Amino acid sequence: MKFRTLAFLLSALVTAPLAAFAQGAPNVMKLGTATLNDSQHEWMKRFAAMMEQDSKGRIKVEIYPLSQLGPIPRMIEQTQFGAIQGWVGPPEFLSGVDIRYQVLSAPGLFKDLAHANRVLQDPKFNSAFLALGADKGLKGLGLFISGPAAFVARKPIKTVADLQGMKIRVLAAPLQMEQIRALKATPVPMPLGEVMPALQQGTLDSVMSNIPVFQALKYYSVAKYLLATEHALLTTMTVISKKWYDALPPDLQKLVVDSGRKVSEGIYQWSVDDIKNGYEGWTKAGGEIVRLDPKAQEALMGQLLPLGAEVTSKRPDEKALYATLQDAVKRTR
Repeated sequence: MKFRTLAFLLSALVTAPLAAFAQGAPNVMKLGTATLNDSQHEWMKRFAAMMEQDSKGRIKVEIYPLSQLGPIPRMIEQTQFGAIQGWVGPPEFLSGVDIRYQVLSAPGLFKDLAHANRVLQDPKFNSAFLALGADKGLKGLGLFISGPAAFVARKPIKTVADLQGMKIRVLAAPLQMEQIRALKATPVPMPLGEVMPALQQGTLDSVMSNIPVFQALKYYSVAKYLLATEHALLTTMTVISKKWYDALPPDLQKLVVDSGRKVSEGIYQWSVDDIKNGYEGWTKAGGEIVRLDPKAQEALMGQLLPLGAEVTSKRPDEKALYATLQDAVKRTR
């Protein structure tokens, strides 16, 4: 009986969108993310408004920030199986689906935020990256910047050497973990919802992420010391359920894809401003910010730069995508 019930529920997930279209009812598109009041949340709001207007109510987008639909791994699984229609977050969380999603974690790819945006929107690289996961139930819809990498810690960190021996939360991707190991610290992949309690309890010493995340989640209340290394860039990706997308009529498929691209391209300046405002808000809230001097920054980059090629060379398909990324980096300088 349990197996019959499960089969019925799975069947309902697949057929519900089709029934909605057949009846002319609005198709509900649930989008989830783990954060709040950052570029991920802003992307969802802009996309929802655009879809509501341009689909003339045929698609109703519901947005759920702050992990209301569950922790990140659960949201990704739900998107794959069509229980929800999309997830917005760092592509590194998808490295368990396809290891190639981690390539954007490579240190030293971009000379500045404008260059990063040009690379992310480069047609050749963008299309290749968004196509990842198609055989695992995912369709990429958008790619955009989040913010430069930084560390926050419970105790003062004024140099890279101060990170040695620390337990540092990272995204669950080998490229991020190898960066921490290179700094003689211990990488700790951990769901976002567990990070704040771990910092409070001292089971984590530090977090590697970026200022929009730190500021939005008020990490300054437990880890006010920020080291702005900016050695890499954290990006954000929107993936939607391929099963749900394939059930749409062609005109709505085109609208979803076009809207995803437009919002991803149009959110750049908002993201830049959010980074600037994040640093200002951090100090106003009592946080401290340290930046490396040019010599120390050069030494850090010399230490971390080789990791991109080293880590991605282990699989031919990942090596090929990293080469496509490097080509876009060179063409858009």
